[in-house]
Amino acid sequence: MSRAEQSAEVLIRAEGVGKSFGDGPATLSVVRELDLSIAEREVVLVFGPSGSGKSTLLSILGGLDRAFTGRLSLFGRDVTTLSDTELSVLRGAQIGFVFQAFHLLPHLSVLDNVTAPLWFAREHSPPAQAEARGREVLAQVGLADRAASRTAELSGGQRQRVAIARALLRRPRLLLCDEPTGNLDRATGEQIIDLFASVHQESDTTLVIVTHEERLARLATRTYHMVEGRLGEEPAA
Repeated sequence: MSRAEQSAEVLIRAEGVGKSFGDGPATLSVVRELDLSIAEREVVLVFGPSGSGKSTLLSILGGLDRAFTGRLSLFGRDVTTLSDTELSVLRGAQIGFVFQAFHLLPHLSVLDNVTAPLWFAREHSPPAQAEARGREVLAQVGLADRAASRTAELSGGQRQRVAIARALLRRPRLLLCDEPTGNLDRATGEQIIDLFASVHQESDTTLVIVTHEERLARLATRTYHMVEGRLGEEPAA
């Protein structure tokens, strides 16, 4: 890390984190005794083959999977001491998630998909405020003119932009992305990479991205490679 990164606030601190399935000889370790710290304004990439544990790691770091060993702190709070409700509130307020499969609701409009997190939040936003914020993030990802469309009417790249807009809705400090270009063609994937670069530059949002996409490396402040549940930092280019 640079000196500036070392002085920045640590958003994620994992110490000896592990995750296994099964018991005895059939035990499968998917994350192995992992230590990792991620500071604000970093862009951290995790490469690795399918089955290496990347997505499981991301679920743990985002507080979606609590069945792990070791210690994890998010924004200075020990996850193991938080109730499910407290962790849910922390995730909703501080973390945005972008998934390869988009996870959009086809019966809702683009705008309603984007603003859905505000309806499920502990403190609801007034409808006019929610709509205004939804249109703001849709403009940010270049879809201001598709607010009334259904997601089934969109291309894959447009649906991923909707998913990114939804993740940005509550102005998260941390964006966790699981293979965000995995279902996209090369040209569309390049557009999504440019969008992530813009998001990071404009908002200082910290990005953690697990991916096979080598082109994303140009955004990274640090790059890791995960093999059989173990994480190794790659030297700076």
